[in-house]
Amino acid sequence: MIILYLAIAAGVVALIFALLLTLNILRQDEGDETVRFIGKAIQDGARAFLTREYTVLAVFVVIVFVILAAFIDYDVLGREDGGGVSGLPSTAIAYLAGAFGSALAGYIGMSIAVRANTRTTVKAMIGLNPALRVAFNSGSVMGISVVGIGLIGIAAAYWIFQDANIIAGFGFGASSIALFARVGGGIYTKAADVGADLVGKIEQGIPEDDPRNPATVADNVGDNVGDVAGMGADLFESYVGSIIATITLAAVGAVALGMAEPSGFDSDLFLLPLLIAAIGIFASIIGTFLVRTGEGASMGRLLWALRTGIFTSGALVLVGTAIALTMLDMSFDLFWVVLVGLVAGQIIGTASETFTSYEFGFTRDIAKQSETGPATVIIAGLGLGMLSTVAPGLVVVVAMWLSYELADTYGVALAAVGMLSTLGITLATDAYGPVADNAGGIAEQAGLDPEVRERTDALDSLGNTTAATGKGFAIGSAVLTALALMAAYSQVTGIDSFDLLDIKVLMGLIVGAMLPFLFAALTMQAVGRAANAMVQEVRRQFREIAGLMEGTANADYARAVDISTRGAMREMVLPGLLAIIAPVVVGLILGAAALGGMLIGAIATGFLLAIMMANAGGAWDNAKKYIEAGNLGGKGSDAHAAAVVGDTVGDPFKDTSGPALNILIKLMSIVALVFAPLFL
Repeated sequence: MIILYLAIAAGVVALIFALLLTLNILRQDEGDETVRFIGKAIQDGARAFLTREYTVLAVFVVIVFVILAAFIDYDVLGREDGGGVSGLPSTAIAYLAGAFGSALAGYIGMSIAVRANTRTTVKAMIGLNPALRVAFNSGSVMGISVVGIGLIGIAAAYWIFQDANIIAGFGFGASSIALFARVGGGIYTKAADVGADLVGKIEQGIPEDDPRNPATVADNVGDNVGDVAGMGADLFESYVGSIIATITLAAVGAVALGMAEPSGFDSDLFLLPLLIAAIGIFASIIGTFLVRTGEGASMGRLLWALRTGIFTSGALVLVGTAIALTMLDMSFDLFWVVLVGLVAGQIIGTASETFTSYEFGFTRDIAKQSETGPATVIIAGLGLGMLSTVAPGLVVVVAMWLSYELADTYGVALAAVGMLSTLGITLATDAYGPVADNAGGIAEQAGLDPEVRERTDALDSLGNTTAATGKGFAIGSAVLTALALMAAYSQVTGIDSFDLLDIKVLMGLIVGAMLPFLFAALTMQAVGRAANAMVQEVRRQFREIAGLMEGTANADYARAVDISTRGAMREMVLPGLLAIIAPVVVGLILGAAALGGMLIGAIATGFLLAIMMANAGGAWDNAKKYIEAGNLGGKGSDAHAAAVVGDTVGDPFKDTSGPALNILIKLMSIVALVFAPLFL
């Protein structure tokens, strides 16, 4: 119980720290009337979108709650006497709590990000480090809130229900909200971004974030609802999913480590993931204080400013884990498992950084290809994306091998917990990027000194790299978590192995391998349709609003925001339902073994496709920024126009389809685990 209390206390400390950071950010100067006006427009748009999105999702959550209560808790099919704790629909209640936690984490991150935008702009008028501190603190609010809410939620569910199958309902709730939030936010932000780039930059030849462009505010809103709220919900479910999988596999770990099988939920093996997560919260908080930089810092120095905080947090987690295992008299093999997870996460992140940062040759090669037109830019980016799957793929294989040898499938799950233990700060390095991006947009729209935009652009370029790093990290952790959840599914269903010569397993494998491609196609086409509507609207305004190009008339920002919102609401439904319905249908029609085959296929192809799309998109984006920094002809050149086309293709790759794939594979795994009793 002491460990459980410590976990809850760590979650409370995280939320208090997030509150203090928020108060500090809100005390900063919001800027002059023009800056505040633009900031409020972004804030109102983001709030309106999230309100509409959560209203739609509330209906979905209620429907799933009823289904879980009927078929899992009370089992109307008569398979067993359900009812959970004290006759309550326990799995359904846990699902509701997980959905609420995921939505809350996303809302908190978005709320502080839209308030930090203007304040970062103002600080950029002073210097690079002040702007970095405000933007990074806003990202820290997101990161620390996610781990705080997640750990409190899991610990409370653990305390109340003491049943791994019921606790899995919490992860199901978190995953389902995360998928819709990621897809809906991704469609919104990329529809606006593509519309702004194609018409504004290429057709009209005006700068990015020019106030004459009707899509600029919608683009800025999208950065917050997609890359902050969506990413927060995404990693919230990764975080809780890894802990849930480890708890479920505790008995397997006991056998692997030669221990007596846990007799109750007070066993140290059950509680260890909660303890490591608690240690990670304190380590992440300490790490946030170490992120500093100097004026005029290069991209390399900016990256090391963030790495200092991340590496320090990781080292503190290892020290804390070693002390905890020693005090609990547990096998030290578990320390090496956590080390494997942390190192694997850093290698995957570094590999993504190498392929996407213009500090390295890969992205510069794509920029060089822009001199011969957009076709060669697209070819180079696709090739880079495919090549970039090799290192993360091999790292995950080695991490699986080592962690399995040390502690069986429990070790695989614990490695994911170790990888995500420093999520409080690693998510901060990702979530701060959209704030810096918005700050630059506000500086452009408000007509501030070009030096301000140069500083925010430096932070934005860093943000693109850390975002790619964060996406690689998220995808890597998703694979380990999904594999652990699949092992938990195997344990619940009593299937020791999946025979690939069994025709039903093979059928499931092929269906699973196909699903990530179908999902990516649906989300890419959704962005295409929504972006087409945005392009037509922006063209209409330039054509019909007299004086818009001359700057004597105002664009209709509200109309553009509404187009993105309606497009996202309409297009997010089908991909979201696919992820939930597919495993249930396969399990009911083909059986539990076939569903296991489907999970294997989806995890394998989903992992590699997600890495390819995220890294190709990040490289295209930074190739454009490399040219905009004055290389290869700079802004307005033919090379720049070609790079903008690559960036436009890469936008839905890296910010919609790619990131949503890691949620897909985890969501299908946890749906299989929750609904497993129906497939027996």
